This record gives sequence, structure tokens and C-alpha cells, in this order.
Amino acid sequence: MGEILVGTCSWTDRALVGSGWYPAGRKDAEGRLRHYAERFPVVEVGSAYYALPSARNSLLWTERTPDGFVFDVKAFSLLTGHPTRDAVMPDGLRADHRDPKVLDQVWARFTEGIEPLRAAGRLGSVLFQMPPWFSPGKRGGEFLRECAERTEGWPVSVEFRHPGWWRPEWAEATRALLTRYDMTAVAVDMTQSLPLSIPPVTPVAAPRLSVVRFHGRSAVWGSGSKEDRFRYDYGEDELIDWLPRLRSLAGRTEQLHVLFNNCCGAAAVRAAETMKGLLGGAEWAHTRVCDGANAATTAPTPAAPADTHRAGAQPSRKDDGEP
Repeated sequence: MGEILVGTCSWTDRALVGSGWYPAGRKDAEGRLRHYAERFPVVEVGSAYYALPSARNSLLWTERTPDGFVFDVKAFSLLTGHPTRDAVMPDGLRADHRDPKVLDQVWARFTEGIEPLRAAGRLGSVLFQMPPWFSPGKRGGEFLRECAERTEGWPVSVEFRHPGWWRPEWAEATRALLTRYDMTAVAVDMTQSLPLSIPPVTPVAAPRLSVVRFHGRSAVWGSGSKEDRFRYDYGEDELIDWLPRLRSLAGRTEQLHVLFNNCCGAAAVRAAETMKGLLGGAEWAHTRVCDGANAATTAPTPAAPADTHRAGAQPSRKDDGEP
């Protein structure tokens, strides 16, 4: 059975800081991270999506957390083809993900920023969360190949936000593609009521690591405000339903990261604390085994779909780029 690490997708989200979860005397940058790391063994650095990470911060994070604590770092928006503001680009560069020279410089800065984590053995994974318009096909496969070349030697995880990747006709080809590049397939929990809802499948593509991200089940995920999208409190029964899947993943990989992204107030830390307790008990043993969604059908190779890029940047809601 692989090691299971449970945590959240930010430790400095403003709503969390304002919720009272951090005690008096531990509300400064150092105190918050130390307090968090005393309770959880993993955290996701969401701020790296909105602004390039700095080597100084990465070094401080390693110094303020115990041995064995790991950071999953979300890839900078430009590196996944998301809209990016010129204001967050280095050296006055334009935010053009199609310009090879711009990409080279941004990749170099991102690599430099996370190197202290990687050198200290604290880099759990670099998360590439692909945009909803990133659909399965030849173009997507080429992008992942280029990404693999850029990240050789890194632990990499990939979350698809286009449901086509995990539909039955594509699922096995998707898993095989990620396996070819030693990339972890990210499983998600989210509402299943939307056209772009990702099914709760749990494929294993890389034996070293599996990742599950719990986004909450807000019915306005695709249309509401950022607060509405992430405002969700998981019930214990909803978490218990996931225990067979999580145990199955842990049985097939060396390590499993279970991360809660319902970052509204203290909802994520509450859910993470509950999940830690459930995984430490025996409740999972008598719940139904519901991992049949992993069975994938060998997919044909359809023609590459046309690009359908959408405009509009995702608003920032996480501040864990703090020193």
C-alpha cells in the first residue's frame, strides 16, 4: 500500500486566513506555513499559476517545513496555454504562448523558481492543469510530448478539464499517452451536472504517484463567481464514497496525494481533516468497491480536432507566493 498524503490547494487563501483557522501568534507568513505543515504533509502552490514562482520563496518554504513535507506546484498559466496578463510576465515580455522565445524564457524562470524544492526533494509534483478547450487528438498529444521534453526528470501530473480525455472511447489512449511520458493522471471530484464535468475516473498512468483533487460540487462551477464556484462543504458520506477509489490508487502507486480545492473559508482544511481521519480508520473496508470506472476501452485515433481557444483569464484567489 502506497503512502497517502492529504492536504489542500492553498495555505494562504484569503478566505482561509480570515476564517480563524490560524491561531493568534501564527498569522504571519512563517507562522501560517508552520501551522499548516504541523497538520498536513502536502500542499499545492496555486499561486504559481498566476505568477512565476521565486527561488527565494521556494527556499524559505523548505526551511519552514519538516522533512518529508512536499509541495505540488501548479504550472504557470502561460505554460498550459491559458490567458496570461502581460503585467505578470518577466522582463517586459508579452504574454504570447505561441512565441518560442517567450516560452523559452518563461520555462527558464519557472525552472529556476522551483529548483530549491526539487533539489531538497520537496517537489511532490508539477501540476499541469489543462484548459477546457484542450481536447484529445494529435495536437494535444504533441503538446504533451513537448511538455515532457521540457520537464525531463521532474515529477509531473496532468489534469484534463475537457471531459473527452476520459470518455470510454479515449480513456485507454489517454492513460497510455501519459504513461509514455511518465506523467501522473489527476483524478477529480466535481459536480457531474455540467457539460464539461470530468467523470470521477481514477486511472494510474505512472507508478510513482497518483493525485486526486476535490474541487467541490457547486452547481455553478461553470458560471458563478469565484466564491460561488468553490463554496462547498463536503459531507462525510461524500468522502466515504471515495475511500475505495483512494485505497485502490494507493495500492497501485508509491504515493497518493489527496488535495482539497474547495477553498472557501475553512471548508478545504475541514474536509482534509475529515478525510485524514477516515483514511486512518476502517470505514473504507465496508463501503462498496466502486472503482469500475477505471476500466478503459481501447480508443481509436480520430483526426485532431480544431483549436477552440476561449478568451478570459481565470481570477486569482490564492496568495501562497508569500515569502
